[in-house]
Amino acid sequence: MHTLLRLPTGIFYAQGVKANVLFFDRKPASETPWTKKLWIYDFRTNQHFTLKTNPLKRSDLDDFVACYHAENRHVRKETERFKCFAYDELLKRDKVNLDIFWLKDESLEDSANLPDPDVIAAEIAEDLQAALDQFSQIAADLKR
Repeated sequence: MHTLLRLPTGIFYAQGVKANVLFFDRKPASETPWTKKLWIYDFRTNQHFTLKTNPLKRSDLDDFVACYHAENRHVRKETERFKCFAYDELLKRDKVNLDIFWLKDESLEDSANLPDPDVIAAEIAEDLQAALDQFSQIAADLKR
């Protein structure tokens, strides 16, 4: 694995559900790990998308595409959202946890930075509807 893209919560399913995209090279099995460093792009912190009211668009990923540098991954540069971590550094983390944070989450710092009440209400309604849909499906499955 050479790159990890941390996606905003809730863009594929419901709010609170986290998703990541892992980028690998196809390599033969080896006694020693092929991974020497892992690039992580944090597209989750301070990003607010919803399935219905503010869906993710392709253009939202333009910065990641530019940072990814597909033509030559070996000339990448760190940015505020794109950081490189050495393999040895990752191994030292508790259970090799890759849930790494370096950006300050503005929503945890100051209530003045909260989204507008109508956005919060819409997100809550969307979450509740998704939960209701899930419970309805479970109830239907149990009747079978």
